[in-house]
Amino acid sequence: MAGCMPERDILWYLVFIGFAVNYMFRLNVNIGIVSMVKNRPLKLDNTSYSSVCMESQSSLTSYNSSTNVTTIGLHLSDELRFDWDEKQQGLILGSFFWLFWTTQVPGGLLAQRYGTKLVFGLTNGIPCLLSFFIPLFARADYRALVFLRALQGFIAGTTWPAMHHLAANWIPPNERSKFVTAYMGSSVGAAITYPLCGFLIKWFDWPSIYYVTGVVGVIWFITWWLLVYDSPAEHPHISEKEKTYILSKLGETVAEKNLPTPWKEVLLSRPVWMNILAQWGNIWGLFTLMTQAPTYFKYIHGWDITMTGFLSGIPHLTRVCFAVLMSFLGDYLLRKDFMSRTNVRKMAAAACTIGQGLFTLGLSFSGCNATAAIVFSTVATAVSGAVSTGPLASFIDISPNFASVMLGISNMISVVPGFISPVIVGYLTYQNQTIEQWQLVFIISSVMLLVAGFLYILFSSSELQKWNTPTERKHIPENQELNPK
Repeated sequence: MAGCMPERDILWYLVFIGFAVNYMFRLNVNIGIVSMVKNRPLKLDNTSYSSVCMESQSSLTSYNSSTNVTTIGLHLSDELRFDWDEKQQGLILGSFFWLFWTTQVPGGLLAQRYGTKLVFGLTNGIPCLLSFFIPLFARADYRALVFLRALQGFIAGTTWPAMHHLAANWIPPNERSKFVTAYMGSSVGAAITYPLCGFLIKWFDWPSIYYVTGVVGVIWFITWWLLVYDSPAEHPHISEKEKTYILSKLGETVAEKNLPTPWKEVLLSRPVWMNILAQWGNIWGLFTLMTQAPTYFKYIHGWDITMTGFLSGIPHLTRVCFAVLMSFLGDYLLRKDFMSRTNVRKMAAAACTIGQGLFTLGLSFSGCNATAAIVFSTVATAVSGAVSTGPLASFIDISPNFASVMLGISNMISVVPGFISPVIVGYLTYQNQTIEQWQLVFIISSVMLLVAGFLYILFSSSELQKWNTPTERKHIPENQELNPK
């Protein structure tokens, strides 16, 4: 395809779609569980949960009526709805992340050894295949579903750190903010998955969502395997002009051969830990909204499955738009030397942590105001997209050679909220689906975000670290470094 489109642009699109697929199999249970669980009329002071926000419900009646299409698929009997309480639902929603953290560092190391094409491809493709088995495992027992989701998370844990290795080998420094926006394909995956699953459930019932997301993942894997290569030097169709441009821009910052990981320097590096801290806060806030929004809007605002899917997906589409805008702004400021690399990353980190934290705090006080809830949750999710220009890009800035390993360490620690938050929500809302309890959920998220953001601004740096290039390799000529015999 040389001459039609730069190969790194083709790579961007395939990475973007790959992360969309990644979030499709990650999130399908989040919306599916709303219909998989029997409606249990929880009571509190002789008031049904469904009357928590009757005013909010009435404002949405016209929409619910207009989307009340007739289901043409086979309705499942109540025997195939499950009597899972909030604690069990919390375990199911959080189980994906139980082992997800354990394969983060191995993911970076595997990418260095075997290449991102193989590692990212397989660890994205296999969980898609496992999605086909979710209905079978759910019918067996909720613990069987927990096991399957934990297995999916264990396999998928390598995907994110593996991708940083590919970015370091393909993308020049001043294009990294733009390229890392491909990771925001995850948000497009979320934006598509929620409404798509809502409509599939409406028409065909809940098992269909797992079959459809599985098929999409298999199609992506075949395309990925045919078109992606681990470096410009390995690509058989890249133009010489593009290859020369990429290698000259990468310079000495990226070694062609694997280097021993300077574990001591990485683990004692303040910039590394500041990036990890920002990731922790951002993921806590994002995952709380992403995982719990369908349940929150069902019980507090009384939305039906189509409405829940639609309005749970919109914020993630705005997240992509904000990420792209922030990336163009960041790269522009760097090209024009208007701001240092460190300050550009701090600016973006402030948006995805402090900004997200303030809007999440607003959501906690929105009460029964459906409009306010939609606005605050949408904007909070949108500004979290700045993470691609902030901490995510900063990992590549401070050490391109070990970016995948650092992101692995970061994800190993920062995805912990992925399984802690659902458990906390489950216990806070157990037999107690009230505005006050959900307010506490969102306040906890806001505190995590604000603390992480202010610490990042005070102590972070995105300058290239000395340990990126081991001493014995520092004086190797550039052309020898990039083109070893």
